[in-house]
Parts: sequence; structure tokens; C-alpha cells
Amino acid sequence: MFDLVLKNLKLVGESGEFYIAIQDGKIAKMSKTPISADNEMDIKGQYVLPGLIDPHVHFRDPGLTYKEDFKTGSMAAANGGFTFVMDMPNTLPKTNTYKAFKDKLEMANSKSVVNFGLHSGHSSFEEMERILELNPMSFKVFMDLESDERLREIFKNISNLDGNPILTVHAEKQSIVRENTERLSEDLELKDKPISYSYARSAESEIESISQTISLSKEFGNNLHICHLSTKKGMELAKENNISYEFTPHHLLFDNSYFDKFGTIVKTNPPLRESKDKVNVSDIDSDSMIGTDHAPHSLEEKNKGVWDSSPGIPSLETVLSLLLTEVNKSNLDFNLIPKIFAENPAKRFNLKNKGFIKENYDADFVVVDLNKEGTFNIDEFYTKAEYSPFDGMDYQGAATMTIIGGEVIMEDNELFI
Repeated sequence: MFDLVLKNLKLVGESGEFYIAIQDGKIAKMSKTPISADNEMDIKGQYVLPGLIDPHVHFRDPGLTYKEDFKTGSMAAANGGFTFVMDMPNTLPKTNTYKAFKDKLEMANSKSVVNFGLHSGHSSFEEMERILELNPMSFKVFMDLESDERLREIFKNISNLDGNPILTVHAEKQSIVRENTERLSEDLELKDKPISYSYARSAESEIESISQTISLSKEFGNNLHICHLSTKKGMELAKENNISYEFTPHHLLFDNSYFDKFGTIVKTNPPLRESKDKVNVSDIDSDSMIGTDHAPHSLEEKNKGVWDSSPGIPSLETVLSLLLTEVNKSNLDFNLIPKIFAENPAKRFNLKNKGFIKENYDADFVVVDLNKEGTFNIDEFYTKAEYSPFDGMDYQGAATMTIIGGEVIMEDNELFI
């Protein structure tokens, strides 16, 4: 009757053990009493979570595939417990035309081992209208790359598209970044120190940019989402205005003192913040979501000095274990894990039948062992990135199995693709 039954599993927030029957890639039945099938998988009392959803990855495909490609990036995702990812448009060419978007969809379909969506860049109103036919996750705006006059035009155009699609923003204020960078690049004491990068792209640059996005979105009625939010004040502004946002693991766990330990390996945009300004694990609540901003580069690109090194940190294969470790340290409520990794991004980005463990929903799961201990080893990762600030760090809690549409695609760090 059923293709597969998962038995003896725990669900977050529920007592006792459950059985989940899967048929045609969907959750057909859930029960505390035994369900039989020819094909049964004993989960042995481990927790089953909805498959993780990452609203923010950079798979570098097309055009920059020496850093990552959709195959290796999606393999890294599967290894980390992710079953759905949303890729950003800053590739070569940019994903900001109908043709580029359609070509990227076809390429990703041929390569990806997990489910995916694509964020679009912005271009002319007519071009974005055509892109809407291909169901973009959002239209992405890099605030630090556009003039104020151009930003007004972009926000207005996106708000006038059918259905008022989500507008995701990279919130850093161009004028503040430019002024700080010019000053610091001439500071004899700071100019060659990696930590100076965090002062160049200061907390104020994010806070001012978020204020600007809120003002523009109120004027034009945009459906706003803030990427990689890194400042407590920025978070407060978002909350006050009922705007969704995502946290990265590096902004939650590191402050800018980590530049002294890791140098430009931890260079990223927005940068690590001073302790007094940063968001923390304690800021995660039931409305939060995690976006890794998985952004690999070559080692050569990461070691070109403070100002010329490429910004980005790969995180897909570490983030779940990092936050499960925080759960085990009693710094984070385990009940929040499925919300921040699956439920909230699924709701925010309108992913049908995903993000929850319910009958008739897609049979996408990650099995986690809360007690599994280990040490991150970059040599065991599937990403092309050869660096991680988390390399060598101990963890407690890990994904032991990833299931997509009822098919096991990862078990104990081995992929079946």
C-alpha cells in the first residue's frame, strides 16, 4: 500500500514515537500506532525534522563554477540536511533577464540533487514581467550598488509587478561604505588589518540602509525581506515594521574579533560586527529564519589582503550542527529548529507542501542525532570551498539522513545520487 514507512521516530514538540507512511513522494499517513509496508526504515528514536530550506545560497553557476557549481553546491546542501535551496542572481551572466533566468533553470534542473528556486535580479520593468512567468523566489536588490535615485525606480517597478512579488535586499548604505573605506584605506594603523573591513562597512551602513528600504517600501508598498541581517538595531527596525529577515550562522556566532584569528577567511558582506552591535543566538525567536549566505570562493581569492579578498563564507554543511550545538548548550530552544530552518522560510516564500511534517505534504525530511559529536573537517565536505572558519570546531548534534520525496539521498555523510 505504501512505498516506504519510517518507524520509531520522534517529532519536535511531540511526545512518544511515530510512524510516517510515504506514497508517491508525499506523506500519506502519520500515526503513533504501527503502519506496515514492504519497505520499512527504523529511525531508532531519532528526531525527524522537515527538510531544511535555505533562502539564500550562492552556487556560482553559471560563469563562476571554479568556486562552486549547482551540482557541488546542492550536494553540500544535501549533506547538511537541506532539501530546498534558493540561489542568488549575481552570477555570470546575472540572472536578471528572461533568457538568463530560463537558461539557469534548465541548467540547475540538470545538476541539482535537491529541490531549488531561483531569486532574480532586477532589470527593466518589461523584462521583470517576463521573468515573473518563471516563478522567481524574489527580485534581489543590492542596496550598496545602486544610487538613491535608481533605488526609487527599482522599488517602484517591482511593486507594480503582478502580485507584488517579494523584494529581497542586501542592506548596506553605499555612501557610508564609500566614505569609511576611503578613510580607513589611508589609516596607517588600521589599513592593513582585516578588522578594518568591519569598520568600513559599519553597523550604521546596515541600519541606515534598512531605514531607507523601509521608507521606500512604505512609499511604494513593497513586499520586503532583508537578507543576512547582522545588527541588533536593524533587527529592531525590521520587527517594528513587520518585515521578514534572515540570520546567518557567522553573524550569530562570531563578532569582529574573529578577524584577528581568521583574517580575511571571515571577510563577508555585511561583515562581522562589534559585540555591542551584533545579533546573537539569543535573538532567534519563532519568527526568525536562517539563511546561510553560502558563498564559496577560491583560496587564492580569499587571501588577497583586506580590501581585495573576496567576501563570502560557505556554511551549508555546518549550520545545522552549529545550532544543534547551541541547543545542547541550552542557548537555543530545540522547538525553534524546525521553525527557523523550514517552516518560516516555506511560509515566507510560498513553497507549497513544504516546510512541515503533515499528511499530503512532500516527504522531505532530515533525521538528526542530537547526541552525535564530532569535529568539522573541510576535507569531508562536498562544497568546492577549501576553507571554513568552522573547520576544526567541535559540535554536538548532526544530520544523519536527508530524504527528498521519500528517497534517501544522504546517510551518514554519504550521498546516493
